[in-house]
Amino acid sequence: MTRSPSPGLREVPLAVNDPQRIPAARYHDRAFFEAEARHLWPHVWQMACRLEEIPEIGDWIEYTNLDTSVIVVRTPGGVRAFHNACRHRGVQLGVGQGNCRAKGFICPFHGWRWDMEGRNTFVHMPELFDEALLDSADLHLRSCRVETWGGSAFINLDDAAPPLVGCLGPITERLDARNIADLKVDWWSSTILSVNWKLAMEAFMESYHLMRTHPQLHAFSTKGATIMGADGTAPGDESFDARAFVDKTVRHLAEISAGMAGMVQDNEVAIARSLLDMPLPDTMPEAAGAFYARLRQEISDQGRAAGAPVPDLNAIAVSHPVKAVEYMFPHFFVLPVFSAMSAYRVRPLGPEECLFETWSLAMYPAGEQRPRPLAPEPMPHDDPRFPEVPRQDYANLPRQQRGLRTQGFEFMRLSRDIEGLISNYQRLIDGYIAGVEPERLAQGSRIVCQGLDMPIADLGF
Repeated sequence: MTRSPSPGLREVPLAVNDPQRIPAARYHDRAFFEAEARHLWPHVWQMACRLEEIPEIGDWIEYTNLDTSVIVVRTPGGVRAFHNACRHRGVQLGVGQGNCRAKGFICPFHGWRWDMEGRNTFVHMPELFDEALLDSADLHLRSCRVETWGGSAFINLDDAAPPLVGCLGPITERLDARNIADLKVDWWSSTILSVNWKLAMEAFMESYHLMRTHPQLHAFSTKGATIMGADGTAPGDESFDARAFVDKTVRHLAEISAGMAGMVQDNEVAIARSLLDMPLPDTMPEAAGAFYARLRQEISDQGRAAGAPVPDLNAIAVSHPVKAVEYMFPHFFVLPVFSAMSAYRVRPLGPEECLFETWSLAMYPAGEQRPRPLAPEPMPHDDPRFPEVPRQDYANLPRQQRGLRTQGFEFMRLSRDIEGLISNYQRLIDGYIAGVEPERLAQGSRIVCQGLDMPIADLGF
């Protein structure tokens, strides 16, 4: 099935014609995958690296996605990006990461060189070439658009695309209030999943799966238990017991810390445990509000006392509330709770294969030297070194990928109220494939860049 949203636009294969029904073939059809490769990825802002990966002048990393290879480098004037190809015969100049301050980028084939600003500095035996072939401006490395936000560098292959923050929208304000740019890598892991890249992301766009996939977390979200929210409140019942509530809340935080290994830090759990005996009102939601207010205050105060740039967590819980998972189109997530966050990035490797990366990001004292993060070797998705929660998600995904190919399964059925983010970003992909004008796509992106459990929204096209 194809659809053209309006006259003059491209036909969209396997289009989402009903926002509550997502055609199953979008997750394995090669023609749809190739449409994404041509019309989506070259025009969107892609999270290319953490700025910590390039801390010093001359540090560079290679970012790849499908046929794209880009060098992101820190220069005296800021972060720059270049298409990763020698201007002579196209050999990639950089693989992995390194530092080019002393020698620049040297082609391993014929030895041509470029400095960190992309200027050609050496051609072996230039007399062998016609003068027109060695025009200095034409020999410069081809720049790739790069912008920074939130402690990361984002690249876009489209020079005409709207600015990064204009595409991300209000989510940047919510996360800037939490000092996201000051977070540092605690650890970084990855796995290769035998699933379509979109399927890997959708497991983190709704909490509806919590009951069956993560029963150890669902046990803490029943009536009378704590629910992680901006105001720390939970549903009450007539038999409410403040001491039991605090105990269950602390055990919940410990379960998240163990199961996610980064979303809630060990020191934050320790602070919560230290408050087990604090005086509390004997009614809900007053008890929950008092406990969370004290917990956030202690995390803020103790973090600042240690020299870490922890914001006033109580103030931003009111001024800039966040969801437990915040999504940035097309392939990046952060998961904020208190002072720390987890982060996810997904990149397609083929119609039914993707690279899934996870970071733990924490607040460290300002000026503390941290090691330069190195891209990890992917581990098997069921490796016991992964925390429990992602292993539970990873276990479902290959089975879902196979199930989507089952004869007679034509489309997914979405809840309009809590699975709407899946519909919203899928329809934004259709907008890119159709060729909707960039400003309208940016407007749609600002609507899509939201947290989990969002309702289906009108994207404006």
